[in-house]
Amino acid sequence: MFTTESKSYIELLQKFPPRPIKSETDLIEVQEVIDSLLDLREITLEERDYINLLGILVHEYEEKYILIPDLSGVELLKALIDEFGLKQKDLVPIFKTESIVSSILNGQCKFTLEHIEKLSDFFHVSPSTFFSRSS
Repeated sequence: MFTTESKSYIELLQKFPPRPIKSETDLIEVQEVIDSLLDLREITLEERDYINLLGILVHEYEEKYILIPDLSGVELLKALIDEFGLKQKDLVPIFKTESIVSSILNGQCKFTLEHIEKLSDFFHVSPSTFFSRSS
């Protein structure tokens, strides 16, 4: 088990040497180490560097093995609505009326620039994610 007392960078490397992640089990183990360090009250610069190194390994594994659907536009909005447990009426402040929300979700209307700006702010994502990609 990885302990969370403050350690030097070399001690961190010796306690849990970073290696390429090759399985789900490896991934879980690395994430547990990262989580245990993030749970510390104050993270030292050396611990932050070590967490960044482990984060690179996690990122490389996820890029290679975990398929993340490429969503954009209305598909993304529907996924975000599901993810956040929202209802159409929750988006009225963005679209002004529930009927406009419905029209957009059904593909009868397109986003306006104002919609995209407000959605981007609301969901904290890049505005470019709401532009539909051409096939």
